[in-house]
Amino acid sequence: MKILLIRPKPHKETIGLQSVMVCEPLELMTLAGVLMENGHEVRILDMILEKKGLDDHIRKFMPDLVGITGYISHIGIIKNYAKSIKAVSNEIIVAVGGVHATVCQEDFVDEHIDKVCTSDAAFYLYCGCKAPFDALPYRNLPKSYMEKYYYLFQNKCALIKTSYGCPYQCNFCFCKEITPYHARPIAEVIKELLTIGQEEVYIVDDDFLFDEKRLMTFIEEVKRHKIKKHYLVYGRADFIAKNDTLIGQLKDIGLSAVIVGIEAASQEELDSYNKKSLVTDNERAIAILQKYDIECYGTVILGIDWDKAHFDNLYAFIKKTGLIFVNLQPLTPMPGTGMLEAFSDQLIIPYEDHEKWDMAHLVVRPTRLSIRSYYLQILKLYYKITVTPSHIHYMFRRYGIATTMKLSVGAGKITWQYLKKIMKG
Repeated sequence: MKILLIRPKPHKETIGLQSVMVCEPLELMTLAGVLMENGHEVRILDMILEKKGLDDHIRKFMPDLVGITGYISHIGIIKNYAKSIKAVSNEIIVAVGGVHATVCQEDFVDEHIDKVCTSDAAFYLYCGCKAPFDALPYRNLPKSYMEKYYYLFQNKCALIKTSYGCPYQCNFCFCKEITPYHARPIAEVIKELLTIGQEEVYIVDDDFLFDEKRLMTFIEEVKRHKIKKHYLVYGRADFIAKNDTLIGQLKDIGLSAVIVGIEAASQEELDSYNKKSLVTDNERAIAILQKYDIECYGTVILGIDWDKAHFDNLYAFIKKTGLIFVNLQPLTPMPGTGMLEAFSDQLIIPYEDHEKWDMAHLVVRPTRLSIRSYYLQILKLYYKITVTPSHIHYMFRRYGIATTMKLSVGAGKITWQYLKKIMKG
């Protein structure tokens, strides 16, 4: 079959990190690898980067089947894509997958969608592929795509996944609902890593820093194969806090940045999220990463019961620890976690407005601030953290003028989206 795999462009209402990062569509590259092994003709279409409309691509390739992946904020876009595809030819089969379809397949019930796949294996079987489904991701994407993939300061960044699912049970997290935790053998990971030409590699595991023994094997094998890369990973603060020496060893083989789920600056909030970690873990983790000159990208959840004092306390924590890069996310009760039902009578953005369920919009009514004031506090905190002479000097010195300016433009776009929310109230 001729199969077209599509990554959708975000809705204009989505406050998206695509303004400061555009990563490889690894999920589609993985599908393509298996499909090609089974003799299918496959193309990947990244609508984030494409300038032509979808219709042009459909008419030019005329696929037998189109597979579309996406998150909760893409639901409306995906349905519109399916309608457009069927308008070109009703004979084209439209299948939808991705992490949201895995947990909430009912959200994709639509007259123009023929199949909702709740796993990669389900899609392979639908396409007539034979097991085992262990082909390496297809990495020969168009050069025009490859040169534009980046994550903040990691330019021309490749993606690899070494494990699936999350072994923890934080109550706000959608990841744990997708699949039970299981890790790929390190030998298999190294085999794939050797196929990656880019120097910057983002390991997109939900939690790469988990198993000490496995990480030591990874370090040994990277050294043995003389692999020279810079790695961005996700890791929990408590693991980093307890494994100072191991973090130093990872630095030696190329660890350059870690996304750390700080989540909160108070123990009460950490406990309410079932995080099973301490505020002192957060502080120590940041200090350890700074010690080894590893960039720390902190993520923090903003409570719906916050007032100005809570924002001030978070700023005091950030200033105390010297954290430079922070992603502030209003608490979003994601479907499948049990939280959506708990907050269903407090929603200010209906669930049907999926494009605004982006972890950046305030979807639950705040209890101590007006909506306008809440957004203003987010924006003020961002700028108090980032727009300081020392911070600006640090970015120019470490990452250069071009990269810093590119990110500044992206941050400006996000700022404008927030300002519009503030003006609308």
